[in-house]
Amino acid sequence: MENIKAEIKISDLEKVDIRVGTIELVEDVPKSDKLVKLTVNFGTFKRTILVGLKKERENPGEVEGKQALFVVNLAPREMFGIESHGMLWDIGYEDGIVPVLAMPEKPVPNGTRVG
Repeated sequence: MENIKAEIKISDLEKVDIRVGTIELVEDVPKSDKLVKLTVNFGTFKRTILVGLKKERENPGEVEGKQALFVVNLAPREMFGIESHGMLWDIGYEDGIVPVLAMPEKPVPNGTRVG
């Protein structure tokens, strides 16, 4: 098996709250060479989430309007004076390829849980 992480129990996985959200707005973080600020709609709440799309995409704004998967129960983290409340769940970063969004195959209600 190739670089598989340590085995976990189902109870560990159940701690992670992954939900579908629609990326409503992508804004530049001026002092950062990689971060953009996403405004994400999860149906009953919205979140600001900072992600490193500047170095991954020529036009980070191309993800506006798309649904994607996000971890919503991470502790908030402040970067460049902006508090980020979650993490984009993307595909490929750990494997050194240009990441793509992890997204549902068809539109689902914002806030839908994974699992």
